[in-house]
Parts: sequence; C-alpha cells; structure tokens
Amino acid sequence: MTGLILFAVAFILLMLGIPVAFAFGASAVFAAWIDPNVGLQVFGLLPYRIFGRMDNVILMAVPLFIFMGLILEKSKIAEKMLESIGELFGPVRGGLAIAIVIVGAILAATMGIVAASVVMMTTISLPVMLKHGYSPRLAGGVIAASGTLGQLIPPSIVLIILGAVMNISVGDLFKAAVIPGLIVVCLYIMYILILSFFKPEIAPAIKTDKPYSQILIEAVKSLVAPAILIAIVLGSVFTGFATPTESAAVGALGSIILAVFYGTFSWDLLKYAAKETVTMTGMIFMILIGAAAFSLVFNESGAGDIVTSFFTDDISSKYIFIFFAMSLIFILGFFVDFIEITFIIIPILLPIVQEFNIDPLWFALLIAINLQTSFLTPPFGFSLFFLKGAAGNKIQTKDLYIGIIPFILFQIITLLIIFFFPHLVEMLVK
Repeated sequence: MTGLILFAVAFILLMLGIPVAFAFGASAVFAAWIDPNVGLQVFGLLPYRIFGRMDNVILMAVPLFIFMGLILEKSKIAEKMLESIGELFGPVRGGLAIAIVIVGAILAATMGIVAASVVMMTTISLPVMLKHGYSPRLAGGVIAASGTLGQLIPPSIVLIILGAVMNISVGDLFKAAVIPGLIVVCLYIMYILILSFFKPEIAPAIKTDKPYSQILIEAVKSLVAPAILIAIVLGSVFTGFATPTESAAVGALGSIILAVFYGTFSWDLLKYAAKETVTMTGMIFMILIGAAAFSLVFNESGAGDIVTSFFTDDISSKYIFIFFAMSLIFILGFFVDFIEITFIIIPILLPIVQEFNIDPLWFALLIAINLQTSFLTPPFGFSLFFLKGAAGNKIQTKDLYIGIIPFILFQIITLLIIFFFPHLVEMLVK
C-alpha cells in the first residue's frame, strides 16, 4: 500500500508542476509519515545513502563530460562540422538528412548533450532543409532523432548514471553500447535513403557551385578536431589506459585546447561552460537525493520485497519480467525524464534482475536504448521541446509528432535486435 501511495503522490505533484527532486522527496516524507511501520525516523539512514552516492568516483565523470560538451558547443567546432558535412552529402538525394545523422553521431561521441545538439542542428540545418524543399516532417524527425544519439553512443551520461546505479563497469557499458549505437545510425540512414529513393520530392538533392574537391577538403578539416578528441576520450577507455572519469577530465581539457587552437576560446566561454555545468550537475544530484529518499521509504515499507516475490515466485519468467520492465520504462518515458527513471525505477528492478540471474550489462543496454526513446515520445519528449523552441513557426507541432514516429520505431527495432541477439553486447567487451 505504501508503494502505491508513493507513486500516486509523486505523480500528482509532478502534474502540479513541482520540480522532480522535491516531488519525489515530498512523496517519500508523506508516505513515511502515514505508515507507522516506517515512520519519519527512517530518514536517519538517508545521509548514509546520499554520501554513498557522492563518494562514487564514476559520477564525477558527469560534470566533466557536460563541461566538455558545452565548450565544444560554444566554440563553433561542431557548427563548422555540420555545415561542411552538409555540403559534402548535399548532392545526394536525402543527403542533407544523412549528414545530420552522421553529425549527430559524431556530436554524441564528443558533446553528448541533447539540448545543445538539437538546438544547434535546428538553428543551422532546418532553414536550409526547408528552403531546398525537404518535407517538414522528415526534417523535424531526423533532427530530433539524431540529436538524441548522445543518450546511447558513448560517452553517454545515461550510461555513466546507469553504471553507477547498477554497479556495472562504465567502461564495459561504453564498449557494449557501440554496436547498438551503430545499428540505430544505420537504420536511420537506410530509412532516409529508401524514402528519398521512392519519394525524391520530400528529400531532394542540393546543388552547389563549389568544386567538390574543395568541399571534401573542408569536410575532412572539420572532422580532424572531433576525431582526435573521440580517439583520446574513448580510445583511452576502450584500451583500459584510463577510467571513464580520467578520460572525461582529459576530454574537458582537450576541448579547451581545441577552442584555443581554433581561436574561439575566451574567458566568457569558460565562465559560461563552468556556470552551466554547475547548474546541470546540481539538478542531476538534487534528483539523486530525492530519489534516494523515495527508494529508501519504498524498500523499508517492504514494497520492494513484494515486487520481487511477485515476479520471481508468482510469474517466475524472466522474459515476462523483461517485457514488463521495458514496457514500464517506455510508458514512463512519455511523461518523465531519463534521470528520474534511472534513479527511481532501476533500483526497484535491480533485485529482480539479480534473482533471475539476468546479465546486468545486457539489461543495462536494453534500458539505455529504451531511455533514448523517451526523448522522442510525445507529448513530453525533451528533444521535441528543444527543436520546437529553436524552430519557432518554421515547423508545426503536428508535423514534428508525425515525423518522429518512424525514428521511434527504429529505436524499438534496435531494442528487439539486442534482446534477441544479446551476444552483440559482448562483442567489444571481451
């Protein structure tokens, strides 16, 4: 009963517009107060849980990767790359859309910040796509979907938080996520190629007066800096030379060096990145504290044991449990952010994962793919909000919602591929 009260109160507070961290914290206090078997004295254990999370060295990578992404966003490195690769693929049907997918994947491996990626690609590419006759639905869908690739392709903040919550090696998660990330990218590109082949009017080729050799040289030049940063950050993790936290620190320093090299570094840039990093990190850790209070009351009330026994004793099928877990996360993704889902729902599911002896690395990748979808699902898909806010009246909300549907389906297809072929997760780990 206490578990139901927890979720009901949290849902009501969220619908009333209460910030997530306070909604979960307040629901925990209320549920503990009305349950005599729990009581408010249970919060005496809360500081130990919070400090246990704060001592997690892996979580230090979160602000460092955020800082790196913000520096790259404001230093115009990513912007130049998007423009030059757009020109490179422009002469092909659907080429500009393909360029956005490729740039989205590269930005995911360097920036990993959905808001920055979506807003930047919307501001630069959407007017160009619409000007050259691209369908608003395809343009909006491909930009929103490509901007969310940073949730799956390492170094993803989702993977870092999942690793910390599930006690899994973040380095292994990074390696395991490479193939699912490539599958998503390939599905996007195949869809664009097939669609533009049968309907060339919605994704026409773009002619340019520039010599193609010049365009190719400019594209290669724009890729050098991101390629070096990706090689340093991910290469050091994949080879075991550095931990994710150490590679994040190197990446943060490397982004500053690149900004200096390209002549875009300034103290205002550094100040902006530092301020925004503190703001975003503070938000994440406030949610962590609220989630810690929520899960503490949930477990102390015995609700966690009831859920575990229901699946392991009454249902006794790990596949039904996985279907239920993925469906729950997918539905929640329509309404709440990935951070809340990770901190609230995953600790509840984790004991059941252990009882069924499910590979935690494989399960974590299924969750990561599912959480990426939460950025695209209306009505509260954050990627859709970012795009609409940056686009203004250039694209209608209805076109955006319809245009994103194929890309959501490709996310689900990727989820099914990894579910039925779990060895794909282990290929780069071993």
